[in-house]
Amino acid sequence: MECQVPEGEVNATAGSLLGFLEDGEQTGYGLAKLAEELIGDFWSITRSQVYRELGALAERGLIEAAGSGPRSARPYRLTQAGHDAFLAWVSAPPSSEHIRFPLLLTVSFGRWLDPRLLKTVVVTHREVHAKRLANYESTGNPSDPHLDAVLSFGIHYERAVLEWIDNLPSALFR
Repeated sequence: MECQVPEGEVNATAGSLLGFLEDGEQTGYGLAKLAEELIGDFWSITRSQVYRELGALAERGLIEAAGSGPRSARPYRLTQAGHDAFLAWVSAPPSSEHIRFPLLLTVSFGRWLDPRLLKTVVVTHREVHAKRLANYESTGNPSDPHLDAVLSFGIHYERAVLEWIDNLPSALFR
């Protein structure tokens, strides 16, 4: 099936929102919540980004307001052009990832810190990653093999981070 893509590219944030709308109408609040729950551990989207993108997507004719819901909530739905733009975006090769791991920055400049402070920072991060791993492992097997593959990556990633932290040289903390 050939997609008719409207002018302009769809960025990853917009593409993600279009993908969520493939499953049905959602409000901006609902989309922000979905983004946090489903992709928040590896792709951050703020509420302000959601609303900014919704405006831009509507202006381009990729989505449309579907009336208004409770408390003036405005649900959005995909247009055919939005569906085509989503398919074009999700079919394109993803860009290269860039590691943005703030703990690595702190460790790389650790010689300027009191070793006890560095140890506290590392221990705190270890707890966060251990909790995230436990959450992933308790999720079970999603019925969607695509989501299962993403969950598997999360489990492997958290295990790798924990192994790296557990093998940091003790000289860093003296």
